[in-house]
Amino acid sequence: MSAPAPLRLGTRASALALAQSGQAGRALVAGTGREVELVHVRTQGDADRTSPLAQIGGTGVFVTAVRRALLDGEVDAVVHSCKDLPTLPEDGIALACIPAREDPRDALCARDGLTLADLPRGASVGTGSPRRAAQLLHARPDLHVVAIRGNIDTRLGRALGEHADLDAVVLAASGLRRLGRDAAISELLPASTMLPAPAQGALAIEVRSESLEDPGLAWLVEALAREDDPASRAAVTAERSLLRTLEAGCSAPVAAFAEMDGARLQLQALAIRTDGGHAVRAEASAPLDLAHDELTGAASVPARLGAQLAESLLGRGAGAILADARTS
Repeated sequence: MSAPAPLRLGTRASALALAQSGQAGRALVAGTGREVELVHVRTQGDADRTSPLAQIGGTGVFVTAVRRALLDGEVDAVVHSCKDLPTLPEDGIALACIPAREDPRDALCARDGLTLADLPRGASVGTGSPRRAAQLLHARPDLHVVAIRGNIDTRLGRALGEHADLDAVVLAASGLRRLGRDAAISELLPASTMLPAPAQGALAIEVRSESLEDPGLAWLVEALAREDDPASRAAVTAERSLLRTLEAGCSAPVAAFAEMDGARLQLQALAIRTDGGHAVRAEASAPLDLAHDELTGAASVPARLGAQLAESLLGRGAGAILADARTS
């Protein structure tokens, strides 16, 4: 009897994308006798590693080509870093699974194991994120924040390598852990200092909408449902709803983090001026039953919570902060 067809997973070809896609794929095929075939897709963000993300397209710069491979039938499913996903749905594509979220915090990777408080005055810190840069300057206005691009090892080398030219870099803890680079972390930055990007640390697995009704892919639909984590989906839905309501892209100086606290979904968020000089912060919560309440859709509790908190931020001046960010 012939072996079942492999699961074709579309993914970027970076080390991190391959690691997280491989992890997700192995979980999906567990117990099925299937193999995982990682199909490499080159994106605009991979082709241009020097320009700021906002300059080469911002939201969707790592997503569009991978989604095209899915819609064209070249792959059965695709894996993204959820924070890279545009907040508006894409015709013909279903966000079928959000596995359990990895640590959402940002990590400082500094020479000599220094913490943020221990960095000397005027220290140079690298990041490619306006959100991280703004919060670094808010906490330490004396720092020299340097815009950097490149894969994780390239960025780590800027602070920890033989020819390092920076005192520290800030990266997502989730990526460092998925690549086994935990030892590079000198400090996990608390949310009070560095609120994460919306959906940071979460993966998103997408399939063609028609696949959900395909009898031949029933095994995959079942696997996606099994690996979907309700608490992570609720949190990510709230955070992405906030981002969508603010009409801010993934590179905007906006941060949000949601988590379950007992039977309530807690959400905190901020919009911050890119120079770190002014931040607007708000938080809210809502009762949520993970076992019975709808977790997606505009009318769901997480989506409503995110939209309501975004309106609160706008009422406190976030709109002006985001408008300034777009023109700076």
